[in-house]
Amino acid sequence: MDKDQKKIFLIAFGAKLRQLRETKGFTQEKLANDLGIEISQISRIERGVLNTSVATLYSICKVLKISSEELLNH
Repeated sequence: MDKDQKKIFLIAFGAKLRQLRETKGFTQEKLANDLGIEISQISRIERGVLNTSVATLYSICKVLKISSEELLNH
């Protein structure tokens, strides 16, 4: 995956996270608090600026009660 493809993926991933978060009724603040991370980290993930860890991905799925496939398929 080249740099441009990676950026496109991260932006799409972030958009999907935002959509699912909002559908589940979570604010960025609520999700961040439930995960024990900074709000700015959620913001950076959703904007495609931060390539988050697998552990954070797992935690996001657990908190939002979604599958990793649901989050990764866009």
